[in-house]
Amino acid sequence: MLINSRRTRSRRAHPQRELAARMGTSQAAVARLEAGGVGATLTTLQKVATALDLKVTVELSTAS
Repeated sequence: MLINSRRTRSRRAHPQRELAARMGTSQAAVARLEAGGVGATLTTLQKVATALDLKVTVELSTAS
């Protein structure tokens, strides 16, 4: 999700600070999320998705 959001943000020419403003957070928080420096809750993923006009999809599959 976060890799996809970074690609989408880049393709749409949205800087991190713009995404952060849309999410109601700081640019530093977005940078940490995109770098994988912090775990993202489902709520945070939904904020990212909403800010980028995406949807969150969770897929479960067998481990093998």
